[in-house]
Amino acid sequence: MSFDEEWSAARATAAANVSMRLNQAPADPGGGGGGGGLELNQDHVGAIGSEAYKLHTRLLTDGKHAATSTAEAASALTKEGFASGAALLKVNTTWESQVKTLVAACANISNGLNYSLSSHAKDEQQLHADFTASAIDKYLR
Repeated sequence: MSFDEEWSAARATAAANVSMRLNQAPADPGGGGGGGGLELNQDHVGAIGSEAYKLHTRLLTDGKHAATSTAEAASALTKEGFASGAALLKVNTTWESQVKTLVAACANISNGLNYSLSSHAKDEQQLHADFTASAIDKYLR
């Protein structure tokens, strides 16, 4: 599958799975409060983190597969006196920098989402323990 085909498929999948819009809040049909709180769907967050990790892993190898041959071509062109050798070397250097930036971004996304899930689970456990303890305290007085 070509990059363009894979990218189109990934965009179509992402567009089909969008479940949140940030430009407006949904209308509250009941007219009262409630139901507008923060909801964390651990399956969705976990899937996004997993995909970010997969992309990170693939970029570490696939993002560099042409680096050696590109550097060799740039060197050969430069030795033969072609100005395009220096330009190709600059393109290669820029590409490597962009791949490193993207790899770091994917790692940050994956790690951040993993931390969020873990932190949310700990908060839920603490809230449960607090509510349970307060109910016990009520009966002990």
